[in-house]
Amino acid sequence: MVDSSAPDEARESFDVDHAFIAHLNGECLDWAGMDGEALQREIQAQGDDWSSLVKERCPHVFAAAPVFISELQLQQMRAVIAAVEEVAGAPQAKSALGVFYGYDFHLNEQGAHLIEINTNAGGAFLNALLVGSQHGLFLYGTAVAESRLEQVFIDMFRNEWRLVRGDAPLKTIAIVDEQPESQYLYPEFLLMQKIFEREGYAVLIIDPSALQAREDGLYCDEQRVDLVYNRLTDFDLHQFPHIRAAWDEQQVVLTPNPAHYRRYADKRKLTQLSDKEWLRSAGVSQASIDALVLGVPQTRLVRAQEADQWWSERKQWFFKPVSGYGSKGAYRGDKLTKRVFEEIMQSDYVAQRLALPDERTVCMEGAEPQSLKYDVRCYVYDGHIQFVAARLYQGQTTNFRTPGGGFALVREVS
Repeated sequence: MVDSSAPDEARESFDVDHAFIAHLNGECLDWAGMDGEALQREIQAQGDDWSSLVKERCPHVFAAAPVFISELQLQQMRAVIAAVEEVAGAPQAKSALGVFYGYDFHLNEQGAHLIEINTNAGGAFLNALLVGSQHGLFLYGTAVAESRLEQVFIDMFRNEWRLVRGDAPLKTIAIVDEQPESQYLYPEFLLMQKIFEREGYAVLIIDPSALQAREDGLYCDEQRVDLVYNRLTDFDLHQFPHIRAAWDEQQVVLTPNPAHYRRYADKRKLTQLSDKEWLRSAGVSQASIDALVLGVPQTRLVRAQEADQWWSERKQWFFKPVSGYGSKGAYRGDKLTKRVFEEIMQSDYVAQRLALPDERTVCMEGAEPQSLKYDVRCYVYDGHIQFVAARLYQGQTTNFRTPGGGFALVREVS
């Protein structure tokens, strides 16, 4: 919800701006769709094995319709991201910046609301494929993406290496996740592997247990790993001390890493970003304070001694575990049972004022039109938006299990 101190004229602008966007997203308009056949051709172009894996593993990873956003909504999201960058401050020297930050927003008639920041946001390579499949086609609106996204990603990883290692040659990249072949987005790992192998790099897709610590760094069998693309959800690497030690000793370039998580994605940061008095005391500029007050729903730490108040106000809040990821353990307050509420009170949680997402109507052949919720994710590197995607879903949280849902093309309209 927008802070009551937000300028009235800003809220009125969002009301007017939202009406046309809601109309576009609320209808199945033939002239405002995307080319599904072009997407399928691009999927098939990656090879029969890969396309079959996508169909088997994640058949609902790509949505059936684009999502439209307005210039005003995009401007607000850019302002919020710039304000967060100011609050986070400059990184340490000789430090990687962190790849694929995901700024997740809910859009509605009151504006764009930052729900959370992820420092290992998945889906970038899949979305690049989706965006690329529509390149050169006549579509309504404008793509919100840098041109040649694959090259943008390659240059980003090269920059991560250069910031730490300078002109030393980058040879081996490891994509590291627990049991990667069982992960829902395993096809994305394969896609990245193929893209980077074309550039001459050796690319491994491995479980962290496949890495061995030696005196001079991390190895997979006899191959030394130069850079780890970290997809682990143990953000501080408590379960993987060999990787943590190699990063601490600067024996491997790790991106994203625990420092990135602490600066941006720890959900307790949202309590600061939504606290006007804290922002003032921290010396944040007034322009950034205004952007954050308007764009970040109030977020508070949940304390057990305030349980009675939390229960009475629960319908106004969304409860999230401090160290959670992928919507695990997150609950809308109006859906809480007493048992789950009591568990939350004994756990490490934050509560964020509800900022409900808008909906997109999806029409699929042979089925009735259905309204799906959507959120908008800005993929950000070094404070700059590389591209904007959306996720269509049913239920409380994104799940990639909804027919017609999944990653959606985003088109800006003026």
